[in-house]
Amino acid sequence: MPETTLGDLAIEVRSKNAGPFWITMELFMRDADGYRIAADETFLHEGVVADLYRVDPGAVQIFRIPSLNVVKISYPRPVSQGSLRDRDVHAGQHHVPLAQLVVPVT
Repeated sequence: MPETTLGDLAIEVRSKNAGPFWITMELFMRDADGYRIAADETFLHEGVVADLYRVDPGAVQIFRIPSLNVVKISYPRPVSQGSLRDRDVHAGQHHVPLAQLVVPVT
């Protein structure tokens, strides 16, 4: 049986810069059932995001918006946008590990 990922349950998973010092990812879930999984704090929490992106869990912010079936996640960029070591000015590829996160079987 194939595994289901957050990306399978979402209309779109995207990342973007949120100013020169932050990255934001957005999970636009297809329906309330998908949202319920993505918003479940026992499944997707600051520690999971910290492990995926190797950031401090204390710096991760998660915003759950049930009226839109959206979960937003923000954390500080490892280097400021446009700096010498910045390899992704638009932070456009950061959503991939989140989209590939396997949903637990219920």
